[in-house]
Amino acid sequence: AVSQAVREHRLTNADFAPTDLTVELLYLTEVKEAVMGELAALNARLRLAHQDAETRALTDALTGLANRRALDRDLARECHLAARGGVGFALIHLDLDYFKAVNDTLGHAAGDHVLAEVAAILRQETRQSDTVARVGGDEFVLILRGRPELRDAQAVADRIIRKLERPIDYDGTPCRISASAGICLSSAYSVPDPEQLHSDADEATYAAKRAGRGRAVVGMAAPGLGADSGPEVAKWVAGAR
Repeated sequence: AVSQAVREHRLTNADFAPTDLTVELLYLTEVKEAVMGELAALNARLRLAHQDAETRALTDALTGLANRRALDRDLARECHLAARGGVGFALIHLDLDYFKAVNDTLGHAAGDHVLAEVAAILRQETRQSDTVARVGGDEFVLILRGRPELRDAQAVADRIIRKLERPIDYDGTPCRISASAGICLSSAYSVPDPEQLHSDADEATYAAKRAGRGRAVVGMAAPGLGADSGPEVAKWVAGAR
């Protein structure tokens, strides 16, 4: 009430007796408001710094995609949801083909440029709800949430590979790469396990490389995969390793 009166009537020190403690009370009130304001601002800065640190800890510095730590967290969560009756998901492991030749002939700056372009293509071909992660030098993993059907994962992998095979310009020099992909569906497992999914998708990727590269291979026998699945998708089984 005193603070309000000072503001409304424009009171000064001259309006109070020298022995009046009201002036000291006003000073303490102003100091408290200033301190509380600074504390609130400090807390806001700390929250932003914490959020930024968390984001950087889960982000690949070069491409801006999720990193391996973020992928492991998301994959564990999706496996848990799928095991509890959720819609399910598809996991795509993508390994670039001929990328080493770009680094060896044009240098690491060109390689970094190509990786940034790859990241842009992966973002274009996925949804915001999906996880797109760079887990190694030229290795990427995608979690396609809510898409447990093989045809959906096939379509995404095929579009990505076809786009990656278009020349990527670097200072007037075309960089040519491709990709081999391994696909796993959570619906192919009675209880989806992150490590098993990683292992099967990785094995399928190497099977794709052995089959000629530039294609996707299914890591486990998946529902809906028949003999007429098309030339871009080969069914990988134990006898074909």
